[in-house]
Amino acid sequence: MAMSDIATSDRHFIMKTIRDFDVKNKRVLVRCGFNVPFDEKGNILDDFRIRQTIPTIEYLVKKKAKVVLMSHLGRPKSWNMKHETWNKEFSLMSVALRLEKLLKRQIKFLPDCIGENVEKKIEKMKPGEVVFLENLRFYKGEIENNPKFAKSLAKLGDIFIQEAFGVCHRKHASIVGVPKYLRSGIGFLVEKEIKVLTQLQKKSKRPLVIIIGGKKVKTKAKLINKFLAIADKILLGHLIEKEIKKKNIKLKAPRKIIAPIDSLSEQGKDLDIGPKTLNLFKQEIFQAKTIFWSGQLGLTEQKKFSKGSLEMAKAIIKSGAYSIVGGGDTIAFLGKNNLRDKFDFVSTGGGAMLVFLSGEKLPGIEALKNL
Repeated sequence: MAMSDIATSDRHFIMKTIRDFDVKNKRVLVRCGFNVPFDEKGNILDDFRIRQTIPTIEYLVKKKAKVVLMSHLGRPKSWNMKHETWNKEFSLMSVALRLEKLLKRQIKFLPDCIGENVEKKIEKMKPGEVVFLENLRFYKGEIENNPKFAKSLAKLGDIFIQEAFGVCHRKHASIVGVPKYLRSGIGFLVEKEIKVLTQLQKKSKRPLVIIIGGKKVKTKAKLINKFLAIADKILLGHLIEKEIKKKNIKLKAPRKIIAPIDSLSEQGKDLDIGPKTLNLFKQEIFQAKTIFWSGQLGLTEQKKFSKGSLEMAKAIIKSGAYSIVGGGDTIAFLGKNNLRDKFDFVSTGGGAMLVFLSGEKLPGIEALKNL
């Protein structure tokens, strides 16, 4: 079967997708991105990332694969290279229960992710069944990319499918280690992420307007410079603009930058864009044919400082431009305000999306090349 030709931001390479495998009666190990937010009582606040993986799982079930799902959740002690034992706070059991409701089919949750007991239970699986493994980060071998741990995971599958775009910038065992031992490819979600984000860089309808808010200028400065070469305008939030000035970051085409001209402030801090800035930004939004947005424009945790981001979101939707949005906090904000589904594409990646759009290589994608 012919492999799919997937274009990245820098060149073409050959990589298999889920369609390129005969998965019938095969154990398909799927790396999912189920790192969802919880409230203080342990309830899932937003299941967006879970829902985005459903098409791939349903496809595998329909094709009579034995589906083995794995993911991480949060940062248990093992994140700091310390030994970790099971604890309820970081268990994926509640995620498995939510997925079971969304799929409307029974899922078998295993209280571990490696070991003889896990291997035996997976060997007993029937075609079309779904098994959900416990949090990968309960083992420090996951974040250390330990070959022994990667091999232990690989024992659970015949085929590996990468469906966790949001962690493809990490060199962890389940991301870059497992593909060394199994036939590997990408699922529908990762395939769509690559195609949409590549099209944004290569074939966007003009004018192209980029909106960058939030902070973390270190990770966004390279992205801004990359977009300055292809975008018509880049609209910046207060924090990013101030950090660029403070750190004297050189931009390639500063004339394309539009910075805030007023703000809503408190105790000397600019906590939202002001009405003049909002009107200025809207003028660019309504002229755009393609819009990319990452990072809120104010302290949206407080309602009085969320107006700028909320009005920008509504303007983007009203503009009729092809709209792409990404970043964990931004998509959570849109979800909270019931606006997320009105954007054309919502990326599940935060850091991974920024790395990809900056032109850097994603280890999780590189590991799958030409396999």
